[in-house]
Order: sequence, then C-alpha cells, then structure tokens
Amino acid sequence: MKKNVTLILFTLLIGLKLFAQPANNRYANIQGLKIAYITRQLNLNSTEAQQFWPVYYTYLDALKDARKNNIHNPDALALDEANLIIKKSYYNQFKQILGTDERANKVFVCERNFRLVLKNELEKRRQQNNLPH
Repeated sequence: MKKNVTLILFTLLIGLKLFAQPANNRYANIQGLKIAYITRQLNLNSTEAQQFWPVYYTYLDALKDARKNNIHNPDALALDEANLIIKKSYYNQFKQILGTDERANKVFVCERNFRLVLKNELEKRRQQNNLPH
C-alpha cells in the first residue's frame, strides 16, 4: 500500500511538469510514467523486462491498428471484439514471460488502473484551473 501511495505521489509530482511542456514531450513523459508504473506493479526483474517490453509494444501497436481499422465501422462491437482477440493472444505471451496467470492478468489491470489515475489527475487539474471538459 505504501508503495502505491508513493508511486501515485511521484506520478502526480512528475505530472505537474507535463503541462508546462509541448504536447509531444507530454506524451513521452506519460509513456515513461506508464512504463514505471507497470514495471513496479508487475515487479519485473531485468530479464523479464527485457522480454516483456518488446512484446508489450507490439501488443499496443496491434490495439492501435484495431482502432484504425474499426474507426468507421458501424458495428459498435467490432472494436471490442478485435481488442478482446488481441488481448487473448497476447495474454499467452505475457504468461510465458511472467510465469503465472495472475501476473499475466495484472498487465491488463495495470493498464486500466494507470488510465484511471491519469484521468483523475487530468480531471483534478481541470477543476483547479476551471478548464472545460
């Protein structure tokens, strides 16, 4: 619990600098925070990290391609289905690298939790600065 609080505080403090930088640097900084968050949550050792990150980036590229391919698709479930197929495929690869079902599942949980932390931080900043949503 203490590690989570420390990580969140670290993320928030680093995040203060994000909005003082150009947009392309913000994206790089957010990606850096995401990498640190996932690495810490999965407790990756150096061998696991060397194997995990290339597979993870390929996974993200596959999700991005699925979004592009379904952007104009009138079937609302097509993107969800494509994403699920991709996640199931990469789940097995993550399990091979990380060793257990629990850790492989945690990859997806960490992604969702990081997005929530980021969303909450952005919402908090909008409220503090009275910016529109």
